[in-house]
This record gives sequence, structure tokens and C-alpha cells, in this order.
Amino acid sequence: MTTPQAPQEPKIYAPPPALVKNAYVSGMAAYEKLCAEAASDYEGYWARLARELVSWKTPFTKVLDESKAPFFKWFEDGTLNVSYNCLDRNVEAGLGDKVAIIFEADDGKVTRVTYKDLLARTCRLANALKARGVKKGDRVVIYMSMSVEGIVAMQACARIGATHSVVFGGFSAQSLHDRIADAKAVMVITADEQLRGGKQLPLKAIVDEALALDGCESVKDVIVYQRTGGKIAWNAPRDKWLHEVTYDLPATCEPEWVGAEHPLFLLYTSGSTGKPKGVQHSTGGYLMFSALTTKWTFDLKPDDIFWCTADIGWVTGHTYITYGPLALGATEIVFEGVPTYPDAGRFWKMIQDHKVSVFYTAPTAIRSLIKAAETTAAVHPRKYDLKSLRILGSVGEPINPAAWEWYHENVGGGRCPIVDTWWQTETGGHMITPLPGVTPLVPGSCTLPFPGIMAAVVDETGQEMEWGKGGILVIKRPWPGMIRTIYGDPDRYVKSYFPDDFKGKFYLAGDGASRDEKTGYFTITGRIDDVLNVSGHRMGTMEIESALVSHTELVAEAAVVARPDETTGEAICAFVVLKRPRPTGDEAKRIAKELRDWVGKEIGPIAKPKDIRFGENLPKTRSGKIMRRLLRSVARGETITQDTSTLENPAILDQLAESN
Repeated sequence: MTTPQAPQEPKIYAPPPALVKNAYVSGMAAYEKLCAEAASDYEGYWARLARELVSWKTPFTKVLDESKAPFFKWFEDGTLNVSYNCLDRNVEAGLGDKVAIIFEADDGKVTRVTYKDLLARTCRLANALKARGVKKGDRVVIYMSMSVEGIVAMQACARIGATHSVVFGGFSAQSLHDRIADAKAVMVITADEQLRGGKQLPLKAIVDEALALDGCESVKDVIVYQRTGGKIAWNAPRDKWLHEVTYDLPATCEPEWVGAEHPLFLLYTSGSTGKPKGVQHSTGGYLMFSALTTKWTFDLKPDDIFWCTADIGWVTGHTYITYGPLALGATEIVFEGVPTYPDAGRFWKMIQDHKVSVFYTAPTAIRSLIKAAETTAAVHPRKYDLKSLRILGSVGEPINPAAWEWYHENVGGGRCPIVDTWWQTETGGHMITPLPGVTPLVPGSCTLPFPGIMAAVVDETGQEMEWGKGGILVIKRPWPGMIRTIYGDPDRYVKSYFPDDFKGKFYLAGDGASRDEKTGYFTITGRIDDVLNVSGHRMGTMEIESALVSHTELVAEAAVVARPDETTGEAICAFVVLKRPRPTGDEAKRIAKELRDWVGKEIGPIAKPKDIRFGENLPKTRSGKIMRRLLRSVARGETITQDTSTLENPAILDQLAESN
């Protein structure tokens, strides 16, 4: 008889002593001291840090205003300018000739841009925007790929007090249209094309398609950066070349000093309903939180070379490329291409070539590079000199322990702490994360809250759960980097994030979590609502279902769930009922391809379902609700244990198990 094995204690990795010694937050006692300061004088703690990290034109006297909760205000009577904080003050501090951005293009060409250059480029574009009539409070949509120009466009908007909304360059014309129309943007800044993996992909053509749909009448100008010189349609006088409108303009532009609560940007994110939410961020609280989390989580020193691989179309690219590192006067890498072109050693070669010391990427990228390294020895990280690395980071979704261990061993050489960061578009910056000079690491856990963040795991009524039990992740107190509202929809903001279940007191993250019985470390267990996380990108199930049923010729009904996927974390699985008999074999494959392409066109390639399964109907309760829990089990290939006696047609479960 075999005796049952005791559950294995998780492996713990202590922070390296040399790193602890020199870290901004050094050792657990220093972390606990910061947490105690925040607990005893919450406002005083955040005010101290806001004075240390941000240059204010008018110093603030009010710290936190909770009188109209959950519409919190931070530092509201202070005035500042984000672009001044990221650029001018670094030049004034003597860093004008320091490299701000090392840009590596898709084809490997490298351009270095100093703080002085970046400031001049930002001012020229800011002057061009003003000359086109863009003023404080106007919304500008930026639809560009990873480029210095994309960052300059964001900084130029911030400089004149215009609110930018960046849309990821992989979104479709429809998705872009919805965001332009919702934001009532006055201008779109784009490029002729983008270069990814050796291919020229359209941008301007997609903007043209989006603007041709009703509802974008607010757009007066389209500014186009000439990236490839590819052939594009031209709509004069609306369209203008970026190089022409900035050509002879001065390289100085007085910043627009705005109140701390002025909206810096909108970023649209998927909710559980079909309509994307315009998450609105402030100026002062957001900038302070970006700078602080960049400084402490990455322990970012003046001589570090920092590389965050995200795209500026996502919040990670906002906080940890465009704003946080530049506010600290750091040097960072901006990469145009993809990790697998010309081969899957691209990331490791770039770390080697540029002597990157802090590297921040997503679990999906790590898992796909593991696969590549295991099959092709030439692109294995051990073939490259990665000794410059001192800290690794992970973002976008929980990292599974096996990928964590591989990343730690093969990329970090067993010596680099991994900061596994949990946060969201809505939080503005890291909320729960290890600190490299503080936290003993457990693979798969995002460990402890960032100092000053009051995180908890509660049940459906808002009662705190015992450690060791799973529940709902909430944040108990407002923090400076948080979302301020959903643009144009304050009711949805309250309902989505401060629900009545918790008397409107707690911020609801939408994620489940548990805390370790002994250490209190947090582990994120996945979404509690109908939102999928595919390769770190959030997508609402409703959004994909709406896209499928909009193919009215073919589709009668659709339901979308997630299933685990080795590479992307979660994969999209769509169950579809057609307006004609259920297809099988090659016909099913052909229709599945047609539907995938349709979803790609409606939302963007990232939303294409991995599995499409056809059934004569969908499993429903007697009241007509789709049994999504059951579909999740089917998608995962699990044995069905729940009661299916209410199903009109139990045979559909077998039908829905067949993937196309």
C-alpha cells in the first residue's frame, strides 16, 4: 500500500544579499516600516511621496477628497504638467545628453534618442497640434505601432493638456471606430503602415475605414507618420504628414499647467458587456504612482537599461514605457517587432546587445519562447550572454510555476528576482508585487501588496476570508493611480467597480484570489466575471459573442468561454448554433475559418476563437439562461458532474466536445 504523499512545500527563493543591500526598499523591515507609515497616516504617506517624486507648478494642500466617493480626488489643488516632469526637468537636471530611448526597429536598426532630442520632438508636435486647433481637454486618438513617434505623440498631448486615447495597432476598423466615436476625438495620429515580423501591415487604411463609418464626425485632422512609404489613400485637406506639420515649428513649447485631476488619458478595456469601457486616468496621482512603482518594483537605478516589451496600446506601455521610466530619467528600450522574428532568439540577442539590466515581459511570451528553445537549441537563452540582467518581471496574467522556474533559471541564471506583478488598466500601476530587495519569492504567487495598497480577499458579502481560502480580490482604500471614472458613463463606473454588495466601499478587481495560510502571500485564481485573459489581453465574452452573432447570414446563437492554454494562458472557445444544419468534417472546418476571420475583422486578430464547436442548440436552464459553467467544463474536456437532467437534448454535449 502506498502512503499518501504530503503536499510539497513550495520552493522559496530569497532575494540576493547584494541586491538587498543597495535596493531603494531594502529588506523586509523597510517594507514593513512603509506599510506601517501608510496604515498610521494614509494621506501623509502618499503626500510625502507625491512631493518627492513629482515637480509641482503649484504645490497641493489637499491630499485626498472622499466626499463624493467613489469619485475620489487626489492632490486636486496642485498643478503640474506630465511632459515637463518626464522631459524638461531631466534636461534641467543636466541629463539632456543622456539616452532616454534606445529604439530597435523590426529589421534590427537601432536609433538612440536623448532627453534633449525627445523634448524637442515633443515640443514640435505639441506646437503642430496647437496650430491645428487642438486645445486643453480635447481628445486625441493615437493608432500607431511601437515607435518613438508613438511616445512623442502621447507626450505632446500631455504637454498641451489634451487627453490621449491610444488604440492598440492590432484592433480592427470597427473597434477603432467605437473608441473614436465614444471619446468624440478631434484628431487621429497614425502611421502609413506598421512593420511586424518583416511584414508591412496597414494602419492608415484601417483609420480611413473607421472614419468612413457614421459617428466619427468630430475628427477634423488625421496626422500620418511615414514609417514604410507604402501606398496609401489620401484625403486632403483632412490628412497631413507628420514630418510636414512639424517641419519648421520651434523646438520649445510652454507646458500647459493643469490641475492634478485633469484627465491625462482614456484607455478602453473590455468589460463583461459588449461595449468597451473608457477608463479615465488623472494627471497628478497617476504620474506619481507610475514613477513610484517603476522605482520600487524594478528598483530602477540611473545606470539601468530598462526594457518593458509591452505595446503602448496597453496600459503597461503607458505606465512602464511612456511615463514611469521617463519621469525617473531612466534609459529604456523600445522595440518595434515581435519576439520570434527573425528567430525566437530575438529577445535574448537584444538583452545581450543592449546590456539590458531590468527586463519586463508577459508569461505568454515566455511560454512561447520556452517551446521554441526546447525545439531549437540555437535560440535557447543559454546561447546568449545575459549577465547584464539583474531583475526580471512578469505582467498581464498569472505566471504558472513551471514557466517561472524556466525564466528564473534560463534567463536570469538563477540570480535575478522575478517581480510577478498583479495590476490592471484601472489601477494605473502595480498593486500586488514582490519587491526585489525585500520579498522571498514563491513561483506562481504575486506575493504581497505594494506599500500603501490595502488589498484583501473577501466573500460575496465583503467579509474578509480566512487565509488559505479562495474568495474575491478587493482594494479597501482609494490610491493615487486609480481609475477616476468610465468616460461618459459614471453609473457604469460605480456598478462595475464599487458594487452595492460591498456597500460601495471596496474596489472590486474582478479577479478571484487566495492568501497563503502561513505567509499571507496572494495568488490570483482568475476572473470572476465573463472576461477572458488571452496572452495578457482582456476581452469580454459578450464582445466576441456579439461579433459572432453579427454574422447574421450564418449564426443563430453563440456562447464564448475560456479554457486553459499552455501558451496563451487562456484560449477562446466558441460554441455556435448555425441557421442551417450542424456541419461536420471539412465543411465544419471551412465555416469555422470563415467565422474566425469574421471575428478578426470585427474586433482584431487577438479575438479570434481558438476552438469553434458547432451544436444543434446550446445547453440552457429552464428559464432560458445559457449554462456557461457546463460549457466551461465541456471546453476543458472534463467529465460532466453537474446535473444535466434539465437539458432538452443531452446529445449536444457530445456535439459541443468536437473542436474545429
